[in-house]
Amino acid sequence: MLSAHVVYATITGNNEDVADIITEHFEDSGLDVTESEISQTDPESFKDVDICVVCPYTYDEGALPEEGLDFFDDLADVDLSNKIYGVAGSGDVFYEEYYNLAVEKFDKQFAKTGATKGAEDVKINLDPDEDDIKKLDAFAEELIKKAAK
Repeated sequence: MLSAHVVYATITGNNEDVADIITEHFEDSGLDVTESEISQTDPESFKDVDICVVCPYTYDEGALPEEGLDFFDDLADVDLSNKIYGVAGSGDVFYEEYYNLAVEKFDKQFAKTGATKGAEDVKINLDPDEDDIKKLDAFAEELIKKAAK
């Protein structure tokens, strides 16, 4: 049975919603899933699963979540060869060029771990609507397909 760990950081609850949608898709597909808040999670826990997902928010002008800085720094030192990863996050287009930059930063950080990118990054504006849920379901499905190979 495939397993996944979905980690989120949230202020408004939007990224917890994003994480919940991905987690629910994984569960409906028969995966063993853990979901946790970023400040309560050690990146080493990604070693115990097949699929690693982070759902970060972007603060102010492109800053990473304050409560996720240690997680972000530690992630680069974890060997996740043979793991599949994906990054999806909610942001606010109000911030224009800084929109959802944390998603890109986490994508680059995951690349340092030796993990394989399993799906294109997903960026959601504010709270996920029906179209966003479809995008997140497709994202989760892509990760499952990559991990099942």
